[in-house]
Amino acid sequence: MDSFDAIMPFSAEELTRLRAETPGCVERVHLNNAGAGLMPAPVLRAITGHLELESRIGGYEAADAREAGIEDAYAPVASLLGCAPRNVAMVENATVAFQQALSAIPFERSDVILTSVNDYISNQLMFLSLAKRFGIEIVRAPEAAEGGIDVDAAARLIRERRPRLVSLTHVPTNSGLVQPVAAVGRICREHGIWYLVDACQSAGQLPLDVNAIGCDFLSATSRKFLRGPRGAGFLYASDRALAAGLEPLFPDMRGARWKEADGYEAAPTARRFENWEFAYALVLGTGAAARYALEIGIDRIAERSTALAAQLRELLAAAGLPVLDRGVQRCAIVTVAIPGHDAESFVTELQRRGINANISRREYAVIDFAQKGVDWALRLSPHYYNTEDELRRAVAAIVEIARPR
Repeated sequence: MDSFDAIMPFSAEELTRLRAETPGCVERVHLNNAGAGLMPAPVLRAITGHLELESRIGGYEAADAREAGIEDAYAPVASLLGCAPRNVAMVENATVAFQQALSAIPFERSDVILTSVNDYISNQLMFLSLAKRFGIEIVRAPEAAEGGIDVDAAARLIRERRPRLVSLTHVPTNSGLVQPVAAVGRICREHGIWYLVDACQSAGQLPLDVNAIGCDFLSATSRKFLRGPRGAGFLYASDRALAAGLEPLFPDMRGARWKEADGYEAAPTARRFENWEFAYALVLGTGAAARYALEIGIDRIAERSTALAAQLRELLAAAGLPVLDRGVQRCAIVTVAIPGHDAESFVTELQRRGINANISRREYAVIDFAQKGVDWALRLSPHYYNTEDELRRAVAAIVEIARPR
């Protein structure tokens, strides 16, 4: 055992079992969990079992037959977030979750959205669309010297500009930064401001408590660190938001009841944000993924994955490669600059060697990457089932590919 093993909260036997339950570990060094985590066997069984049932008895009939199991999928997701099942909506992906929440905010012309320079690209595009169509003003709070949103500056802007909405990405896709979402949430509660948190990269990686965060909405995906299927996500809606009558701009027959020719009634729970048509196999897979993470323990997952990322940063820095991550708190996303190389070719060569990684491009994080002076970065995202040896193998490959020819 090397010096890093002592800080990991998993025994060798447990890690061996977890890797045995992850078929992908046999073939790849998977360091792309910020893109899509490797599904464990229980998640795979939940999905394929339902698809097999659909093929035998029909899609509608399979949903009816599995009604109790589908309903049970909400409970572990709610436990993951620290809320009740009534506050959870199952949706197609994190972007849909974010869109549904954003569409529920009662914006008026010239309203302000307060965000950061590190909000996710799709969120920024939605804000820009609102600005173009409806005259919404986007205000971005400055960063603190150490990285991450300047909480004091955000508080001042909230007092001065009275935004209709504050929106913050908990973990940006383009770096290992963890934003102080709870500190911003306290300010929003104090001033009665609607607060939307994007937890796409933190769900399944870090502990989440929506009450401690103080958000009105939280959007997340199943496919990343939660290790669920692609094409599935979920949305938290607070009791405050539900009681205030916030609802999506375009409800459908699952989210609302058509009571009379010119009137409808929204569902009383967060399911007002759902659509009638579901990929029920993916709902079951999401529930299985949340249950699996809870059984392992989110605190333990966070400790190990964060420690692995810290080790990875040390190995890369020791090899002379410029690590780009900033912030007081950092997570299991590691970004490193590879000067003088083509992004696609570099990742393709890693994949040829059996190592999965991903790319963060300047267009995904225009402000952040302009400040860092890079056009792209290699993004490596270990998870608790990765090993220290896999990190060393990956760094050795990166150094060899990056070496000038």
